[in-house]
Amino acid sequence: MQNNGNFFLNRIKAIKYAAKGFWILITSEHSIIAQVIIAIIMTGIGFLMQISAAEWLFQVMAIGLILVAESLNTAIEKLADFVHPQYHKQIGHIKDISAGAAFFAALIAIIIGLIIYVPKFIA
Repeated sequence: MQNNGNFFLNRIKAIKYAAKGFWILITSEHSIIAQVIIAIIMTGIGFLMQISAAEWLFQVMAIGLILVAESLNTAIEKLADFVHPQYHKQIGHIKDISAGAAFFAALIAIIIGLIIYVPKFIA
């Protein structure tokens, strides 16, 4: 039973560290702050346009995809800068790929947004 107590204590600590990382992201990382602002705007538009439950699911998933991709991109860039603070071609390539993943997520979110909202403006 001793291990179970450690397990739960470790989960609580993990949640604490995750919440700390979340707070750091939304208060200091400009790309995340910008995406959170866009997410708030899109949520307001969703209420204004009275999107369906299915549309909400896709919109929330798109917002989550963007925030996760931007967060991982930020972590990879910070790690790369820590490992090799000076310019290095391979580190630059890694950072470009990481940014590309966030861009890919943004493109998917834009497509989802267009699928949801364009018909509402055309009708």
